[in-house]
Amino acid sequence: MTETAVTATGGRTVTTAPRGAEPPLFELAVEVWVAAPPAVVYAVVSDLPRSGEWSPECVGGAWTTGEPATVGAVFRGENLRSPDVVAWAPVVRGTWFTESEVIAAEPGVTFQWSMRDKSGRKQDSTWAYDVEPARGGSRLVHRFTMGAATEGIRGITAEMDATERARFFAEWSDKLAADLPRTLARIKDVIEGVTEGDDTPR
Repeated sequence: MTETAVTATGGRTVTTAPRGAEPPLFELAVEVWVAAPPAVVYAVVSDLPRSGEWSPECVGGAWTTGEPATVGAVFRGENLRSPDVVAWAPVVRGTWFTESEVIAAEPGVTFQWSMRDKSGRKQDSTWAYDVEPARGGSRLVHRFTMGAATEGIRGITAEMDATERARFFAEWSDKLAADLPRTLARIKDVIEGVTEGDDTPR
């Protein structure tokens, strides 16, 4: 297994690329220390409609089915992407919507969701927040893994040759490696701001 670690705003970025016949297309994890207990951190990061407060692309959304933030619940996210993101590739620009399904929800420990395709099937594309006690607060890890290409990635790369695909995956990986620490830095600010002198987020 190869591993790189770089200092990034709000925490440590770790990108892993395991050896094997078919390694994941993307596998990244970022961590940050937060001055709040795990229950408080979990309550914030599992509230996906608040994603606009910290996500570089998701501006918000709503739960559409199931009890919010529980396994099986579906979230419809509203997203906004600027024209300069991997500008040469045919990625979605402007506003677009996604659906995701919660696949793990253990309060104070882990919250995970998978992106769904247009038919509502879960794809091999998972986002996660893992929380554990650390140094009087919490260690928060934000992970993203994509095994097989999603419907969207297949559409983006459909007309690319091998060189273009390699370039796209390298540049998209760089984008993700920048987005995850930005997300955690913002979450840290949000949580520490609302918990100052009070362990209950408002």
